[in-house]
Amino acid sequence: MMCIKERNASDSTCKKLLRDKGCFADLCNYAFFQGRQVIQPEELVSRENDLSTLIGKVDKPTEIKRYRDVVRKASIHGEYVIIGVEHQSTFDEKMIFRILNYDATIYINQVESKQEVYPVGSFVFYTGDKEWKSPETLKETLKNIPPEMEPYINDWRLPVVELKTMDARKLTNQRLKEVVEISQSMFAGNYDELSENRKIETESFMMAAIFTRTKIKREDLPEGDEINMCEAMDRLFQRFENQGIEKGKREEKQNTLKEQLKVKLGTLSSSLEKQLTNTSLEKLNELTLNIFNVTNEEDVLKIIN
Repeated sequence: MMCIKERNASDSTCKKLLRDKGCFADLCNYAFFQGRQVIQPEELVSRENDLSTLIGKVDKPTEIKRYRDVVRKASIHGEYVIIGVEHQSTFDEKMIFRILNYDATIYINQVESKQEVYPVGSFVFYTGDKEWKSPETLKETLKNIPPEMEPYINDWRLPVVELKTMDARKLTNQRLKEVVEISQSMFAGNYDELSENRKIETESFMMAAIFTRTKIKREDLPEGDEINMCEAMDRLFQRFENQGIEKGKREEKQNTLKEQLKVKLGTLSSSLEKQLTNTSLEKLNELTLNIFNVTNEEDVLKIIN
């Protein structure tokens, strides 16, 4: 399971990407119109994300909060719609109910505030590496609908845009296109494509790394807002090679010390062996220098901790 820290990083990266009106409009056009440029960036308006609603008795209302990842109002041929995008980095089979809840809350807010009620459209931007297999409509999740009632059960759609399988040729926004193309190369492990001699924005590269959970840090890349992909990959491969050499040295040192300690102490507890496996090369070197002063496992622990 992906840790909370990684999921939060992916969520915040998605929000940052879609705060860019050009990226948001392009992703919406992909989700709703197969890439046709219907929604224009300059016709987008940000909306408040806090979808609070008062429910229950008038004298004792209960406030429940629901938060959407990104919400904007868009003008299409002079008519306004409200668009909500939900980011998911993991599969959620109950997502259709969350979308229904979010959309309904926006409608309720509009009615209760006595403003004009605009239509609401939502979709999921999914950045996980496994195929999204959730039902695409509410009815598909409901079991055993009596045939006589089926025409009267309201339905709800769940459009899902999968980062891993998007057709980047249908995108027009440069940043979104870069993020999608780099992410797909990282998902596939296709480093030949990543090593192409072209320049991209450093931030686009880092966004793709976060979406795909590729362990790359900003300091691993060349300085500047723009990087040459060929140069960047050369630097990364050098770092990976150096890490491999360092790992090999550490493992060799660990095995040697374990054998020496077994000879010196007679035996070695499994807990100490485990700690030695996780000890840095620097601490292992310090233990090597003090090996003759070690008389028990406590002495070892004082050195490596």
